Amino acid sequence: MPAQIGGVRVVHDGWARFLVVEVIQSDGTRISREVEDHGRAVAVLPYDPVRKVATLVSQLRAPLLYAGGPDSIIEAPAGLLEDEAAEDGAKREVGEETGLVLEHLDPVASAWSMPGLSTERMDLFLASYSEANRVGAGGGIAAESEAVTVHEIPLAELAAMVTRGALADMKTLVLLFALQVRRPDLFAR
Repeated sequence: MPAQIGGVRVVHDGWARFLVVEVIQSDGTRISREVEDHGRAVAVLPYDPVRKVATLVSQLRAPLLYAGGPDSIIEAPAGLLEDEAAEDGAKREVGEETGLVLEHLDPVASAWSMPGLSTERMDLFLASYSEANRVGAGGGIAAESEAVTVHEIPLAELAAMVTRGALADMKTLVLLFALQVRRPDLFAR
C-alpha cells in the first residue's frame, strides 16, 4: 500500500498555514511531519536581450535575517498565485514588483521548491523585454508592506556573482542557468 495521510492538524492559519500531518507509511508505521502550506508560486527572470541586462528585485526577508543572514538578497521577481493561471500571475507579479509589462513568457520548469517542508510548487519563466515594456517604477504593493527595490544588472555581472557566491537565491540561480543554456550569447562581455 502506498503512503497516505492519516490526519491533519492546523497549528497556524495566516499568510501561510502550518500543519502537523500524520503520515501512514507503506509498512503501516505512523509518523508525524510539519508542513508549511501557502499555495502555488511563480518566478520570472526578465531580461533585455539588446542591452544584455536583467531586472531583479530585493526586499526585506525576515527568514534570512532570523537565520543570521542579510535582511535582503537579489532575486528574480516572484510571488504567490491568486486563483489565476501561472502565466497571468507571473505577469502580475513582475508588473507590481518591477513596473515591467511582459508580453511573452518562456516556461522553464514547474518544480517543488522545498519538498521536505513546503507544499509550494513554483512555475519558473524567462521573459525578454525592452525599455518600451517599462511602464512604472515597480516597488511592490504598499498595502502589503512590500518595499521592493528594483535592480537592473548586466547578465555578465550576474554570472560573475554566481562564480563568487554573491547570488544566493535558488529560484534566481535556476532561472539564470536556464538563460545561460538557452542564450549563451547574452553573457559575453
